[in-house]
Amino acid sequence: MYNNTIYIILGVVAVIYVLISMTNRRKSKDRKSRKFMGNYERKERTKKEEKE
Repeated sequence: MYNNTIYIILGVVAVIYVLISMTNRRKSKDRKSRKFMGNYERKERTKKEEKE
């Protein structure tokens, strides 16, 4: 059993890494598609703001 301990630990670490990378990839896609913005609309700029 003790001979395989390092492989078990590395396997668990690899599984955790894959799960974290999958969630990060999913969040990145959501950011790129801008779903999180909802019904955001830009404010209209006035002439005074454009000169600054």
